[in-house]
Amino acid sequence: MTVTYVIDGSRVTGLEQFWKVIGEAVNGPGGYFGRNFDALADCLGGGMGTPDDGDFVFEWRDHALSAHALAHEETARYLRHSLSRVHPTNKPSVQKRLDDALAGRGPTLFDLLVEILTDETAPGTLRLL
Repeated sequence: MTVTYVIDGSRVTGLEQFWKVIGEAVNGPGGYFGRNFDALADCLGGGMGTPDDGDFVFEWRDHALSAHALAHEETARYLRHSLSRVHPTNKPSVQKRLDDALAGRGPTLFDLLVEILTDETAPGTLRLL
């Protein structure tokens, strides 16, 4: 039987709130399902609340509200913070992504999350509603 996890897009006001919302969708109040992109991908692999058989769906309701909250402005905020923590050899590529985000170009955080949740190697399905 397919398990459905509802991501309430109206509650996603930024990236930190997304981590909280998806964690609660999968594991209840205070639940964890990743707090960064790599952890999210790892959690999708199983053992973190989703069925081991991969028979689950993320139903992202009001995803347009989330897309707006996780657009270029939030992406730039995230990249600005990341720039201070990345290895020096990665600074030029992060700076380029930051410059693009500030100019309203390139993938947004919403785009990156959707990409992870729809990766063909990851179990489960994503429905944007």
